[in-house]
Amino acid sequence: MGKESSSIPDEEWERFLRDAGAGAAEAPQEPSARARMVTRRLREEPEPPRGWRIHEPPRQRRGKGRYAVGLVAVVVCLLAVVLAPGPVAGWFGGEDDTGSSSAAVREGPGGSAAGGSQDAVPTVEEPFRGSPAAGWEDGRAGIGLPEARATGWMDKGQVADALDRTLDFLAASSLDAGVLAGQRPDGAIALVNPHQEDVRDYVKAAFGSPSEENDPLLLFSRFDASEVRPAGDVVKTRGKVTYREGKRGALEVTADVTYVYALVRADGESDEVARTVVRRETVMSWDDPEKVITEPGTFSLVSYAADIANGGCDNHTGYFSPEFVAERTAGGSGEGPEVDPYDRDVPMEERMRQGDATECGRAGRL
Repeated sequence: MGKESSSIPDEEWERFLRDAGAGAAEAPQEPSARARMVTRRLREEPEPPRGWRIHEPPRQRRGKGRYAVGLVAVVVCLLAVVLAPGPVAGWFGGEDDTGSSSAAVREGPGGSAAGGSQDAVPTVEEPFRGSPAAGWEDGRAGIGLPEARATGWMDKGQVADALDRTLDFLAASSLDAGVLAGQRPDGAIALVNPHQEDVRDYVKAAFGSPSEENDPLLLFSRFDASEVRPAGDVVKTRGKVTYREGKRGALEVTADVTYVYALVRADGESDEVARTVVRRETVMSWDDPEKVITEPGTFSLVSYAADIANGGCDNHTGYFSPEFVAERTAGGSGEGPEVDPYDRDVPMEERMRQGDATECGRAGRL
């Protein structure tokens, strides 16, 4: 079978599926990440919801689905609630929604949104005080990896290596101290298949001139060091990695992780702590080099989605912009429903559909 790194039109790929079902002798070359995701949607959702459309540009509204470089990319933003945080209804999803995954992993102790007190005020010494994340693990330790077993073109050892590299990508994109301070995430980018033209275009645009369509925050966590700095050296995490056999025997890995960042003002004039909560679902394909043009140790991006609380709504600067009490009071409380950024009981795809129907929402607690 031939190899190809450029995208195949949706119509051609759909025609191939029909021909393959009828016993056609020849197959097209490997599609891009966009074509693979369109195929999966056509198979699983004949009538996809508005938030997952590819061809039509999104409506100009806050909290809508966003699409970049041929991949399916979705983001929902929430403002911080104006008053003291308190418990609210569910928001995030934690169960695997990738179908027949070969392994499932329990998330950390304490349940999806357990812990935290609405009356506890965070301090620089205890920046996660009053938050469910206070009982979560730190950094990599909060991301559960499944047991490896032979899947698709990979043997058990290769699957284990791919899972480790997946964790490396998550750390390099969302936990690295330099990246959090605004640096370019070169370590994370190096793990992505360099032959994916749509991803190359996205990265170039996202870090050259970030915009609504090319937003680096969909995949990478970055703050403006001139505005805020970490309140300590800990990022709290909860999430898991699952996998299954994907197209052409590839290992398809899904990472669903919530990251909690504690920040203080960079000027040091206040010791108030603000928190930004980001949940990302990233689907990546570890492709068979005999069937897809790739480089050893790299994966192809299939899709990515993000829920962001207190990172700045309608923010296209390339940096999260957390609000402190004064900004939240002046900026209003948002137009959408109040939701809980710590709740992982709603599947990510369902959350994305909900977010497409609302304006900028409000985080009930941070």
